[in-house]
Amino acid sequence: MRAIILKGFGGIDQMSYTELPLPALSEGEVLVEVRAISINPVDVKTRAGKGMAGRLKTEDPIILGWDISGTVRESTSGKFKTGDEVFGMIRFPGHGKAYAGFVTAPADHLALKPAGISHNEAAAASLAALTAWHAFVHQTRITPGQRVLVHAAAGGVGHFAVQMAKYLGAYVIGTASAANRDFVLGLGADEHVDYKSGRLEDAVNDVDLVLDTIGGDNIDKSLPVIKNGGTIISIPSGLNEHVAEKAKAKGVHGFSFLVQSNGEDMQQVARLLESGAVKSFVSQVFPFVEMGAAHLQIESGRTRGKIAIEI
Repeated sequence: MRAIILKGFGGIDQMSYTELPLPALSEGEVLVEVRAISINPVDVKTRAGKGMAGRLKTEDPIILGWDISGTVRESTSGKFKTGDEVFGMIRFPGHGKAYAGFVTAPADHLALKPAGISHNEAAAASLAALTAWHAFVHQTRITPGQRVLVHAAAGGVGHFAVQMAKYLGAYVIGTASAANRDFVLGLGADEHVDYKSGRLEDAVNDVDLVLDTIGGDNIDKSLPVIKNGGTIISIPSGLNEHVAEKAKAKGVHGFSFLVQSNGEDMQQVARLLESGAVKSFVSQVFPFVEMGAAHLQIESGRTRGKIAIEI
């Protein structure tokens, strides 16, 4: 099968195209013929030696990637049968091995792909969608009428977060560039804030919950707009170590977390996609042989929605 292995941590030149045997199935797993992959900032960070690199450094070979959509070709699980179309985030934060023509995946990391959703859209609605859902349902629970601020609302996690917060009944404010204003409002946001124009606290106030997808000093900029007793959830690993203590000093709850593969949550995302409550926006599609270009696009920090890679 076709696969991309990582020769070492570093630039895109460290990704090498090769042929590998089909992976062996274990009990409770399915063999998936991959039709589409989606990549995330964590792919880029890991390739460069950060992100999940510490967890994967002893693997040989290292195959990046966690988001897949495809067709079951063999199953040792009663959950799925040969021919089922499935999607999911597999083995995160472990070794997903998604950059390949076939992958084995624990059945309980997958969900059936809704018939009306393309493989590209399904693959895109894995890690990013699960992160937003986990933040709003497991880390805290949005209640109708709450004011929710989503940073980088036009990005991968952000564009799902806006839609999910609206689905849960929130009043949603999204930050993004002026060029992405119509896109963010089209997702259902009640307000758009141009992060380049002025101080955040001059444009926003009385926020119950902030979803920070940027980290660093963006945490400091966000704290003044949160109500006393409100919450900030910061997700970029390596850029949010002090969110809890900074928040506590301001009378606010602060959390960071690392999403994990969860089939029940994946099934909930599938239901949201099937009902139309949430949609994947795939702004670019790359062929498998242009994975390096896809990484550079993610690395630019200017991707609207998600990108997909077709196998």
